[in-house]
Amino acid sequence: MRARLILIVASVIFLAACSSQEDTGPKYTTEKDFYEAAQRQLDSSQWEIAIDNLQALEANFPFGTYAEQAQLELIYAYYRNFEHEASSAAADRFIRLHPQHRNVDYAYYMKGLSSFTEGSGMFERFLPTDLTKRDPGAARQSFAHFSQLLARFPNSQYAPDARKRMIYLRNLLARYEIHVANYYMKRGAFVAAANRGRYVVENFQQAPAVPDALAVMVQSYHSLHMEELSANALKTLKANYPNHPAFDKDGNFNYQHSSRLGDRSWVSYATFGLFDKKDPPGFDSRELYNPEYLKNDQAVRSTSEPVNSNTSEPEEERSWLSWLTFGLLG
Repeated sequence: MRARLILIVASVIFLAACSSQEDTGPKYTTEKDFYEAAQRQLDSSQWEIAIDNLQALEANFPFGTYAEQAQLELIYAYYRNFEHEASSAAADRFIRLHPQHRNVDYAYYMKGLSSFTEGSGMFERFLPTDLTKRDPGAARQSFAHFSQLLARFPNSQYAPDARKRMIYLRNLLARYEIHVANYYMKRGAFVAAANRGRYVVENFQQAPAVPDALAVMVQSYHSLHMEELSANALKTLKANYPNHPAFDKDGNFNYQHSSRLGDRSWVSYATFGLFDKKDPPGFDSRELYNPEYLKNDQAVRSTSEPVNSNTSEPEEERSWLSWLTFGLLG
């Protein structure tokens, strides 16, 4: 019993000693102490402790000298700690409280960036993943936030990066529509497929997915026996993208679905087309019209880290060792 008591007392003393050495809030008394501690923790990537100190600073000194800057730093700390919803909420709060602040454009930028990476988990951040097949909700939201930034602050220091990300998001959203259109065509829903193709042509005119959208329209209208609309789309496709994979060596469009209609096996019917090996491949000409797609995809996603609101200098490029150890080393 006595030995157990001694062990408990020793454990309590050990834990107290460890906690006293942590760089946390309770031992700070002034606003400057809190802020400087938070800065040290941000510099050393101690995001959770930095968040605690920034929250404590705002709670204890809501009208202090560092209060507004601490709110900006909190947006950044939440984002770096992969708390994207909290980062976006903190940005919204800053915009609501300080709509005329000189750095409010940073809050708008961080809202877009938080949505930009919201759907990226551990594997998506470090392994090649085709995000054009994922739910586009976060991408649409991010595009809207970046659009708001450019509309309000076209000369912001964050505007160039926002424009690049918007181009990436535009291409991603357009390609998503093509994936959906291909799915509809494989299921024989040609009206829905044609509508998706027309939507891409009308709303994403400069996206690399436009030629595939035209091909979708050609195929879908042809399958619906709407030959005039099919011919118009075909004329546009041939005039602007004569090398599209849908054309054979003689320049004729390959109506890949027509010969397959009514030629489905009993397995296809029994599984509602899920195991129909005769399904056409669909349209995907990224290798031809957007050959840098994968390179750009990885490049944009690898630069998803924002600059700290305290500086306009970008962060150092991560080494291969940093990527390999998930940022623990390097």
